[in-house]
Amino acid sequence: MKTHFRAYFRKNQKYLPVLFFTGGFIWDSLTLGRIDRLYDRLILCTYMVSLTAFLYLYNVADDGKWKDTFLEKYEKYFPLAIQFFLGGLCSAYVIYFSRSVSFTKTLSFFLILVALLIANELFKKRISNKYLQFSAYFFMNFTFFSFFIPVLIKEMGTVIFMISGLISLITTSLLIIYLYSISPSTRKEISKRKLLGVITGLYLMINTFYYFNLIPPVPLALETGVVAQNVERMNGDYLVTYQEDLWYKFWRRSSLIYYQKPESNIFVFTSIFAPTNLKKNVYHRWKWKDPVTGEWNETDKIGYEITGGRDDGYRGFTFKSNVNEGLWRVDVITEEEKILGIIKFEVRTVSSNQELNVVEQLL
Repeated sequence: MKTHFRAYFRKNQKYLPVLFFTGGFIWDSLTLGRIDRLYDRLILCTYMVSLTAFLYLYNVADDGKWKDTFLEKYEKYFPLAIQFFLGGLCSAYVIYFSRSVSFTKTLSFFLILVALLIANELFKKRISNKYLQFSAYFFMNFTFFSFFIPVLIKEMGTVIFMISGLISLITTSLLIIYLYSISPSTRKEISKRKLLGVITGLYLMINTFYYFNLIPPVPLALETGVVAQNVERMNGDYLVTYQEDLWYKFWRRSSLIYYQKPESNIFVFTSIFAPTNLKKNVYHRWKWKDPVTGEWNETDKIGYEITGGRDDGYRGFTFKSNVNEGLWRVDVITEEEKILGIIKFEVRTVSSNQELNVVEQLL
């Protein structure tokens, strides 16, 4: 059996990293759901610790560290393990981030995340390229702590994000310095100063992305954003009345064109996921686009406190009366003005007797 497996391994060796990366992604998609759930936290911690362990095992293997030990015959599988745990962590973060209805706002962040991992297949040495290897590790490490620390301490914000980044920068740098000091083969392959410079550059880049709102304020996520005609509280739920979009635009509930009758209100209903017991002030910032200047002018900023724990997110709404015709957007933001999502729509005025295609739904 072992002989057949080794033969299969040698024959398909160049495809196995992709297979293990994909396997980690599919496994997480089927099993993970909430970052504050004990199971999810244990899985993420296991992945992070295992990834760190296999990086160590792999990087000292060329020094004969495992010669004449039971690990020697498994050395060839270390890169696959690294690939699997990278894939597992990546898929977990994608799952948590993609809960937000404003995924496109952070698309650039995901492109970098995916590029760092898929680049393994573009480099000649693939996972053995230590610059690529530790860059991907740091990226995973940073994202891990940016999720994990707010869930652990029940607080979040810019300071917490920066602390998470510093912890990941310090732990990654210490791992690199340690491996460089004990592994002659590692010293031959890399420049410690250059690699630490790359990691520091990535740290600054991620913080720049966060500053410019290209990374959402994790672990919060905007799960629902609906432009509605009316919102009423009913027996613990919200009855939301909204104008339905065309049937083939199945990916969104409400139409991007809102037909307003005279003396009526426009509501924006949102549900925001937050981990259990985490409390945070959020705001709906209403903006109207001036057709003359082309600028977005803020008209209102209405806030409320959310409390985490509900699977489908904490629900809330704001509304305005007799708004101007034209293009509108409602930025859903935290008190630090970090953007959770942006809800865009166009307002057109119709007569009072105009029939509209509306839907009522409990949310």
